[in-house]
Amino acid sequence: MRRFLIATAVSLALFLSPFALKAQFLGTGPHDDFHDTTILRPPAGSQVAVIVFEDLGCPACARAHPLEIQATQQTHVPLVRYDFPLVAHIWTFEGAVDARYIQHTLGAKLAGDFRSDVFASQGVITSKDDLHQFTAAWLQKHGQKMPAVVDPNGTLAKEVNADLDLGKRLNLQYTPTIVVVTRNAYQVVCGTKDGANDPAQILPIVKAALAKTTIAKAPTAKAPVAKAH
Repeated sequence: MRRFLIATAVSLALFLSPFALKAQFLGTGPHDDFHDTTILRPPAGSQVAVIVFEDLGCPACARAHPLEIQATQQTHVPLVRYDFPLVAHIWTFEGAVDARYIQHTLGAKLAGDFRSDVFASQGVITSKDDLHQFTAAWLQKHGQKMPAVVDPNGTLAKEVNADLDLGKRLNLQYTPTIVVVTRNAYQVVCGTKDGANDPAQILPIVKAALAKTTIAKAPTAKAPVAKAH
């Protein structure tokens, strides 16, 4: 019987090893309907990260945005952003493309600043023309000129569509979807239908995940070896 239980446990571990497991780093995490959770991993070299799927025109994303930045800056964990522009928001796909253009030409820092400024200006961006004028003014403010065509060969659009595909693989339902992840587990902060969507919990959940990874990495004390006399 014991051999059977051991074999079952080993088989289960092998079956689950490619997938991130739902964890409770802090409290009781909400139920999710995720499918392919293999994408819920921190970047190489990191033990904990915050993963965000966002839409630049989503008011809830705008409210969560500064809390994501605050939590990751305080704890020095990576913030991994994916674009998930909703079809109902007619300008946000182009907004994500503009953010990619800025990232490729001016760097990740200014691309992040652009996203922050777009979130703060949602009230005045209601169309693709509004977005174009906003981006042109933003680039001019930063010493750059708006190109005649932002994405002439469609490369940036492909990057945004790749993010959309990842969200669909995950079975993403809402924006923002915010998940705190470790190498083998995760806890959802926002993005579920049960109403447990409080971005103010990002920081405490990240701290709890960091504490658990620190405990897991702590070396086990070895029993002293008796010397022969």
